[in-house]
Amino acid sequence: MISAATALPRSVRGCSLRAVSDRRWRVIDRRGVVIGHVRREQSAQGTRFHAERFELARARMRELGSFCRLDEAVECLAYLR
Repeated sequence: MISAATALPRSVRGCSLRAVSDRRWRVIDRRGVVIGHVRREQSAQGTRFHAERFELARARMRELGSFCRLDEAVECLAYLR
């Protein structure tokens, strides 16, 4: 069985993706700094990619946006540092 982690590219827009689970990836910039996570969700409307960042003060993941394409979610994380 092929997992969803192998179906996505390992690099997007200069950032590398590391699988955390079958629907969540850690996004790492060129310097090796974790800039957030991307979560994939299936719905009746199709696949959505959610850009998320850990919010230390509240100890939870905060969603920054929901996108149709993986590269858009990665761009969101890169630009909203």
